[in-house]
Amino acid sequence: MIKIQNKWIRAAIPALLLHCSIGTVYCWSLVSESIVSYFVEGGVNVSKSTIEWAFSLAIFFLGMSAAFLGPFVERDIHKASLISAICFSVGMAGTGFFIYNRSVIGVFLSYGVIMGIGLGTGYLSPVKTLMLWFSDQKGLATGLSIAGFGLAKVIASPIMEFLQDRFGIVAMFYILAVIYFIMMFVGHILLAKPQGWVEPKESSGESVISILKNKTFIGIWIMFYINITCGLALISQEKSIVSAIGLSAFAGIISSITAVFNAGGRLGLSTLGDKLKDRNTVYKLIFIASILVTALTMVTSGISNSIVFLVIPLLFVVNAGYGGGFSNVPALLSDHFGMKSISRIHGLCLSAWAFAGLTGNQIATLIVNHTGSFVDDGAGHSINPTGYQNVLYFTLTLYIIALLVCFFVVPKSNKDKAK
Repeated sequence: MIKIQNKWIRAAIPALLLHCSIGTVYCWSLVSESIVSYFVEGGVNVSKSTIEWAFSLAIFFLGMSAAFLGPFVERDIHKASLISAICFSVGMAGTGFFIYNRSVIGVFLSYGVIMGIGLGTGYLSPVKTLMLWFSDQKGLATGLSIAGFGLAKVIASPIMEFLQDRFGIVAMFYILAVIYFIMMFVGHILLAKPQGWVEPKESSGESVISILKNKTFIGIWIMFYINITCGLALISQEKSIVSAIGLSAFAGIISSITAVFNAGGRLGLSTLGDKLKDRNTVYKLIFIASILVTALTMVTSGISNSIVFLVIPLLFVVNAGYGGGFSNVPALLSDHFGMKSISRIHGLCLSAWAFAGLTGNQIATLIVNHTGSFVDDGAGHSINPTGYQNVLYFTLTLYIIALLVCFFVVPKSNKDKAK
């Protein structure tokens, strides 16, 4: 057993190892079309909208496993992190196996269910540990960890494209399964709460029922759900949107840059939250910026080529706000409910992620497939520019609702309660 008591070695580094691994789930847009092509080439006729359910299920089981396993993670983050490493790597290897055997149900089970459980336990495991080690800088602490979730896309995007081109989609999943198991297992070994910290034996804090009925919790849940839904609606279509504006050759580079904004939003906005008297101000800034850039993109989309210059900033802003929303939630919840049972409360709030996983990219896919008209982009791909613009109408409406919730439902946070 490692006896080093250092917040960077026992909390920050293992959190980054865990989150930089499981965060590759956001590289889905880089593999979904390749998976469809592999199935079709083998004589299995499957649509992209069907395969999209693998990603939706992964996010759903992430949120629900976090919600139901919150008390377990609270008691034993060491076992939780080990379960995460096993489930995530087995799910990833299983995805490669079922792609090879062209089993859609198998891909759903491995990528969606098994990997999803690994995602949920791995996401939740380091958060409270970081908040305990960085008690005076909770936003920075969770930002460091959750930034790794966004940073994963920066690191993994070019690697995944290289592995696909060199070895194929099936081998890529096998190789990554081994790499990520090693990373997560090292994180599991290092992760530990501060020496002397003992979890209360008695059930403390508010009960699950009282939390679910709490107006403040409901408000935070709604704005968290909306931010994720809008983010997933655009992130899941990112590669197709980039292709629609004629920049398909730069899809990998743009994906990496948007991931930098995602990670930067997670770290920067959570650190900003530490400095503000009311941490909810961060969410107001996120939704105002998202509303402005979405509306500007929609208004100017008919002006000659301006859409090319506005869609990319839109993806940057949405990714930054998406990431910042995640990193601020644990600290915001602790401001309102205290540190007692924070893993349980945070887990319950992550159920919003589960439901957003079932709605965000699926609604975006539905809008694109059933509105507007597809055209050939000249490179052999069918795109639907009008359909993608209709996705913006959808996200703009939700962002406005979320901003109203921020102002009129969620009260000012009390940082003294988070001690």
